Amino acid sequence: MTKYLISFPTGVMEFPPEDFDLVVAESHAVIQAAKDAGVYVFGGGIDETVDPVRVSGDGTVTAGPYAKTGDLRGGYTILELPTVDEAHAWAARMARACRCAQEVRAFAYDPLS
Repeated sequence: MTKYLISFPTGVMEFPPEDFDLVVAESHAVIQAAKDAGVYVFGGGIDETVDPVRVSGDGTVTAGPYAKTGDLRGGYTILELPTVDEAHAWAARMARACRCAQEVRAFAYDPLS
């Protein structure tokens, strides 16, 4: 099976402030459904109070991300699924709950992982 990264960047969720508790409940319900289905691997949000850094082989720490990656912040979920169609179906459930489109990416197979 393939692991899929389903994500969205900070700031794209659109809903009235009074719907916050509903959005949280619906989002948590989708994650619980993924756990109950046995497809949930990991999930969470990037801690936006911690700035990204790059660390070189000699241990040098440089502030900021790679220029091409930009500002990777937001919510992430990793699911292990048999098909990309199932990844799209879970992403659609998450999109409805989070009130924003989700990006789907597949992890390449690594026999040592």
